[in-house]
Amino acid sequence: MFISRLWPLGLLAGGLLLPACHQQQSSEVPLEATSTYEMPPAADYAEAPAPLPPPSGESYARLPENPFETVRQAPLSTFAIDVDPASYSNVRRFLTQNRQLPPPEAVRLEELINYFHYDYPQPTRPDEPATLHAEVARCPWNPAHQLVLVGVQGRQTAHAELPPANLVFLLDVSGSMNDEDKLPLLKASLRQLLPRLRAQDYVSIVVYAGAAGLVLPPTSGSRPQEIMAALDNLEAGGSTAGGEGLRLAYQVARMQARPGTNTRIILATDGDFNVGESSDAAMEQLVTEERQSGVFLSVLGFGEGNLQDSKMELLADKGNGNYAYIDNLNEARRVLVQQFGGTLFTLAKDVKIQVEFNPAQVQQYRLLGYENRLLAAEDFNDDTKDAGELGAGQQVTALYEIVPTNARPAVDPLKYQPTGTSDYEAAYTSSAELLTVKLRYQEPQGSASRLLKLPVRGTDTSVEQASNNLRLAASVAEFGLLLRQSEHRGAASYAAALCRAQSVRGRDTDGSQREFAELVRQAAELSNEADQTLPREQWSYR
Repeated sequence: MFISRLWPLGLLAGGLLLPACHQQQSSEVPLEATSTYEMPPAADYAEAPAPLPPPSGESYARLPENPFETVRQAPLSTFAIDVDPASYSNVRRFLTQNRQLPPPEAVRLEELINYFHYDYPQPTRPDEPATLHAEVARCPWNPAHQLVLVGVQGRQTAHAELPPANLVFLLDVSGSMNDEDKLPLLKASLRQLLPRLRAQDYVSIVVYAGAAGLVLPPTSGSRPQEIMAALDNLEAGGSTAGGEGLRLAYQVARMQARPGTNTRIILATDGDFNVGESSDAAMEQLVTEERQSGVFLSVLGFGEGNLQDSKMELLADKGNGNYAYIDNLNEARRVLVQQFGGTLFTLAKDVKIQVEFNPAQVQQYRLLGYENRLLAAEDFNDDTKDAGELGAGQQVTALYEIVPTNARPAVDPLKYQPTGTSDYEAAYTSSAELLTVKLRYQEPQGSASRLLKLPVRGTDTSVEQASNNLRLAASVAEFGLLLRQSEHRGAASYAAALCRAQSVRGRDTDGSQREFAELVRQAAELSNEADQTLPREQWSYR
């Protein structure tokens, strides 16, 4: 497998030939010298092939990436949290199974970053479901800028202490689900969940094809054989009455709901709704109306060829749930077993983050990802505004690229705006704080929100000296910027992303970091960021 022409011959580590990452650190620009620093030229991507279009039946939302915002005009950045991992596993499917680069619109930076586990501290106050964390270092793809990591850690809850679950599996058994990576994989995935169910947990199964029907009434988790038998009897065929299936699932969920239970519908589908209420607007209205009953909706996507990614993400967002794409049994185990609490049990709802930037320290900022989660500044204090949900033990990670006041701005200076220091800015001149992070959340069944705050000070730290958290997040973000063909990718390269990922130390218990390194290599080869002068075998596993 070829690797980047930028990578010098490195050393063998664990049987794998790695680039000599330490040789790249000399390009770091001291922060105090950045007032005359010019944006490094972007790598030459002219020869890289354009990504192939997605299969004709697949759909992805086209969202323009966030621009740099000027702190003078927009000091507040507000967004709803998002912990959906679907984009990462879908990107993996394109690279490993299809051997092609994913379409840029399939790459959502926040979902790539949030696929990984970070070492954030647990909440210390018993009345708070989450804790805030932040870190600052120089931006690796533009050392004149800084990278700010904002992390949220949900309280870890022991499996035995989770509230009883009322789960309704809403399963698509239409003809389009007949492929091996759809209904057969779906049934095998749900079988892995059954050992995690307790006697107080109840499972119902609703299916839909040409019509919707209840194939398993509410059944205790102490009777896994009955649940498994109902799964084994499912066969694919017919058209897709998605709207009818959703209505029946909500009806079953409400009938079985009990005080203190976590009631959730798990919709498993390739997203191909083509009978009844099939438009995004109609589905959105149905799910929005039903979520008022306290029933959450999670979505599991399967298969390829007609994957309706945008529709499934929309349903999960509006249904106060999460969205995952299952491309193999390992991913199913990760979502349904290893992350059982985070996937199926809500710790806090309508969770919003607002960052206030200090204009004396920051000229401009850019939020990486979360384009479809942005909120107006006034929405932060509006408890009626729907936002994201945080599951038990779940984490949320966001990255901001900021332009310090002593660096060249990312856009030209404004012609008609005041250039002097305003009274508002003067109040912060003596402060070393870059920003303040605020988090607002509601209890799962509550309505009045609560607030957490964290001030963040500036620092002159290179990315190599940063924590494992920031280096891993930065590596994944750089990878995503390249796949998206971002206009803000600066000097990003797959070589640098791999070097940084390999520098992360600690336990890789689930193998996700090693897998990520392999994805970076595959993307580098497919992008023609490879050294044609070196023998192929020098860059392969030994």
